[in-house]
Amino acid sequence: MQRCPCGYYGDPHHNCSCGSLLVQRYLARVSGPLLDRIDIHLEVPAVKYRALADQDGGEPGEAVRERVDRARVVQRERFAGRPGIYANAHMAPRDIRAHCRVSDGADALLRTAITRLGLSARAYHRILKIARTIADLGGGAGLEPKHVSEAIQYRSLDRRGVG
Repeated sequence: MQRCPCGYYGDPHHNCSCGSLLVQRYLARVSGPLLDRIDIHLEVPAVKYRALADQDGGEPGEAVRERVDRARVVQRERFAGRPGIYANAHMAPRDIRAHCRVSDGADALLRTAITRLGLSARAYHRILKIARTIADLGGGAGLEPKHVSEAIQYRSLDRRGVG
């Protein structure tokens, strides 16, 4: 979704013509409960042509595919005894309690995020599921502050107070 009616709010190359009140009203049309049901939401800035045309950029697709395949195998094994659950996204609260144990540092980070951002229980669970997936992609067993921090970053609309 766009951040405002004209589509230029936050764009470093164009001026938004909407004004702050119009932007707030526009973003308020998306309800908090709806946003809670979306796992990942983040802003994607426009990319300059040079970055698009650069042949040397980023990790090779095959390496990404291998890492994702390994993480999916870990998740299938994790939920082998739970019918209907094949990935972290399908976890129920009891599964989250069992498989998303956080370190003390990660717990402090979560507590701060919940308090400062006023996140709902649903958003808290989404963050834990995303953090579990991030840890799986990196081959980690537990949820460390870096996993939780990255997961919180993927909740940009929560951080902006939209809804």
